Amino acid sequence: MKRITYLLLIILFFGVMPISSASNEWNDLKSRHFIIYYKNAPREFIKTVEQSAEDYYFDIVDELGFTRDQIWTWDERVKIYIYDNQQDYLTLARQASWSAGSTMLGSKVIRTFPSAHGFFDSLLPHELGHIIFRDYVGFESNIPLWFDEGVAMYQEKAKRWGANQEVKSAIQDKSFCSLSDLRLTRKSSQSDVNLFYAESASVVYYLISEFGSFKFLNFCRNLKKGLSFNRALKKSYYRFENVNDLNKTWVGYLKNE
Repeated sequence: MKRITYLLLIILFFGVMPISSASNEWNDLKSRHFIIYYKNAPREFIKTVEQSAEDYYFDIVDELGFTRDQIWTWDERVKIYIYDNQQDYLTLARQASWSAGSTMLGSKVIRTFPSAHGFFDSLLPHELGHIIFRDYVGFESNIPLWFDEGVAMYQEKAKRWGANQEVKSAIQDKSFCSLSDLRLTRKSSQSDVNLFYAESASVVYYLISEFGSFKFLNFCRNLKKGLSFNRALKKSYYRFENVNDLNKTWVGYLKNE
């Protein structure tokens, strides 16, 4: 897997500049489900962002099987802030140096910049995956960050298959980190960031590809009902008593793949 420089740490870890701090400088483009704010980015680029976001909205909802309790229209629309460049994004959005896109837990806001690597193929579906997932299961659910990130990574189709090899290499060289210990902080090294996202992508892909989308949807429904992560896991996947069982079975699968 190539170096991952564009993914997020959610607001659990980072503060973000208030939107109002530069509200008088932003232009905007409104669509059915999104309001895109921008400064000097070309209008043609912003129109492409609008169309791509609308397409991904329906694709992700359909693929995950989530029914929509609330439609993102009018005041419920997702806000996408397009900073002029990487430096403006890192400074004004207060993000880690490896980040190129971020979303805020508890609100529907995405921040990024035009030259972000994989903007349309990776970054945009990834960030929308976060919002759609959390909008469905609820923002109060106590969900491990690696699972939240794994669901978002699943929206990046090119990453679904590439993650397994990186995780298998980590198992062989003993740099692998079990799911119960998998963490990410602002001070994480680039290698730790890469491994965190690789493991997150691999385990979610494993759950969906090996056990089917229906069980995964049922798992998300149980999270939505307020069940703890381990209880929802056990109720949806009977062979897993907890995260440690999932970790053991997943690692065994990778070793035999």
